[in-house]
Amino acid sequence: MLPRVFVVTLNWNGREWLHDCLVSVFAMDYPNYQVVMVDNGSTDGSVEFVRQQFPSAHIVGTGSNLGYARGFNAGLEYAAARGADFFLIMNNDTMVDRGALSALAETAQTREKAGFVTGKIYLYDRPDTFQTVGKREDPITWNGHHIGWLEKDIGQYESVEERVFVDDVMTLVDRRLYDEIGGYDPQFFLQCEEFDWQARAKKRGWRFYYTPKARLWHRVGMSMGGRGSSVGCYFNARNAIVVRARHTGPARFLRYYAHTCFQVLNSFLRGLVQLNGAKLRPRLATLLGFCAGTLWLVHRQPATRVPWIIVKLR
Repeated sequence: MLPRVFVVTLNWNGREWLHDCLVSVFAMDYPNYQVVMVDNGSTDGSVEFVRQQFPSAHIVGTGSNLGYARGFNAGLEYAAARGADFFLIMNNDTMVDRGALSALAETAQTREKAGFVTGKIYLYDRPDTFQTVGKREDPITWNGHHIGWLEKDIGQYESVEERVFVDDVMTLVDRRLYDEIGGYDPQFFLQCEEFDWQARAKKRGWRFYYTPKARLWHRVGMSMGGRGSSVGCYFNARNAIVVRARHTGPARFLRYYAHTCFQVLNSFLRGLVQLNGAKLRPRLATLLGFCAGTLWLVHRQPATRVPWIIVKLR
């Protein structure tokens, strides 16, 4: 029998995307999978919609917005208790190809110590253009830029390859990895949680792979307000400091911190001079996130919500 896979997606007031996402999920050709939607206290009728339109989906309600890491952990725990061999983690603002899960499972089973497997992630509004096919290593930031970002797919990434890191817009995770190191760290409310998870996995010898036969289309950050949202900018800046402080040595961390400090301040000051509110808001959010990450180095407290000032910047 093929491994039992639980597809886990997280929802917070995302009813408008759930139809396309779940229709594509239930159309996949892999013969042994179940679908779990974790709902983080939605108030837009998401749960009722899924119950009516997709009655075979398992719904895990958290009761409130626990954030990305704790929300997904609820789904992983639910699936693990029901015998999952693998978890397919997917964003809810996506559409997945019919053969994606079969391709991911094949790669996971034929590659050594494959902890995370991803595929071709395209932009939803530019369906032949990549968002990512994995990530490069960077000498300063470690978790580098997306491979393939904004490139048209002309057959340049057609072989199964190992990656340094992968995005978790779509990633198949081995249950044995989950049993060994756990799931996402609840230290992270939003952003960088997959970076931390994969950094922990690397220390245990797990490896990450890309397969070209798995495809998915992503609306990119819609649950946080779209690309360049203040919420995304804040948590990305904050949590990037947290992950690197936890998993890199002092010299590498200080190099990253100094480099990022210069970039963040320079970008904010340029936005201030231009007096362009649309550009200034995300730059201010990034600066505040950088300051919050710096404070974390002292207090070491987890993020549990979106700060009120970031809500005001939306």
